[in-house]
Amino acid sequence: MATLDQAFLDEIFPVQRTDDFFDALFGGAEEGAYDIRLVCRNVTPVRAQLAFELRQRPGKCLVCNLTYGLPQVFQRHPVLNVAGVAKAVAKRLGWPENTPWKLEPTEEISHELHAIPLVLERA
Repeated sequence: MATLDQAFLDEIFPVQRTDDFFDALFGGAEEGAYDIRLVCRNVTPVRAQLAFELRQRPGKCLVCNLTYGLPQVFQRHPVLNVAGVAKAVAKRLGWPENTPWKLEPTEEISHELHAIPLVLERA
């Protein structure tokens, strides 16, 4: 089974996408309170668990009310293209490109780190 190493995840969800997202949302990347990075949590033959980690930027505040509504925003936002990310992950794993995926509720891991789980389930 193929692996979801960090180099591959950074390729399909580059660091620059965070600034592009905030530029589209607020008209300036400097307005963003966090950086977004896609990480792999666990992969089995039928389930892939990843997460979009939201890391607080220096001098900014990462508060719950800022991040709890994000799964719905991430799901639809064209700059983030979560559907395209899920498709690339499925392809890398040798799964059908239309493998179902979902974003789960925001998790507060620490004051400086929140995560939005991305789960793909092979039928």
